[in-house]
Amino acid sequence: MTFAQRLDRIAGLTEARLATLVGANSQRSEDAGRVPTRLFEALRHATLGGGKRFRPFLVVESAALFGLSEAAALDTAAALECVHCYSLVHDDLPAMDNDTLRRGQPTVWKAFDEWTAILAGDALLTVAFETLSAPATHPNAEVRLALIAGLARAAGKDGMVGGQALDLEAERSAEAQAPTVREILHLQSLKTGALIRFACEAGAMLGEASPEERAALVRYGDAIGRAFQIADDLLDAEGCAETVGKAVSKDAAAGKATLVGLLGIADARAALAQAEQDAVAALAPFGARGDMLIEAARFVSRREH
Repeated sequence: MTFAQRLDRIAGLTEARLATLVGANSQRSEDAGRVPTRLFEALRHATLGGGKRFRPFLVVESAALFGLSEAAALDTAAALECVHCYSLVHDDLPAMDNDTLRRGQPTVWKAFDEWTAILAGDALLTVAFETLSAPATHPNAEVRLALIAGLARAAGKDGMVGGQALDLEAERSAEAQAPTVREILHLQSLKTGALIRFACEAGAMLGEASPEERAALVRYGDAIGRAFQIADDLLDAEGCAETVGKAVSKDAAAGKATLVGLLGIADARAALAQAEQDAVAALAPFGARGDMLIEAARFVSRREH
């Protein structure tokens, strides 16, 4: 199976699992007493019908290195995607990035309203941890606890939320100094990289891998997360909204700290190529078993949307 086929397959499996987790496969007559209709529809809008599901792909393929089936990794993958979707719903809010387009569709706050979007994001965050706590996620309770703790760190103040805070502070504080390359890389390693890094490490957790194998996947996740953010910044600078599926040219207009803005297009592309090389090198301990994850690194550095 090619990389594109694997990505599509795991995206389909994730979509189906997300539909179950948010109740979209239930009869509304049964569900209506538990989930208010407006919230239910906002959750569907936030999670279903779009997205490459790249983070779930990384969970499933990292777990496959240790002989785990798709089914054995799917709940962890879906839980992570719930956190990712929550982050997009909240990032798009007027008080944050103020975006009206996501995956070619109106953002949740635009399609509904701000309070509904806030609550939909809150619900998705809690669904993620409810899912990870269930015995179906992994038979070993210690593994489930490690997954919960790992995702909490990746999503919280020391991860994604902390990175978003640094990003908004740099953009909006009158006293903020122009960031250095090191500061931008640190910010992006939290805001974007933390969830991607967790996706790779989660596969090792599920597979109860050795410390050395887990460390290799953390290095891979760090490199591919760096590549993902640089590629995203390049798409914002050079892409068009119709292809990318969201507004572009916003980073420069908002004065956001990016490697593209600091280094220019050519040097940012060089940094992207280096990140891809670092990702491939991190997979060396796995030999041919890591080929699909190598293809993932190449996909990230060449993506067009």
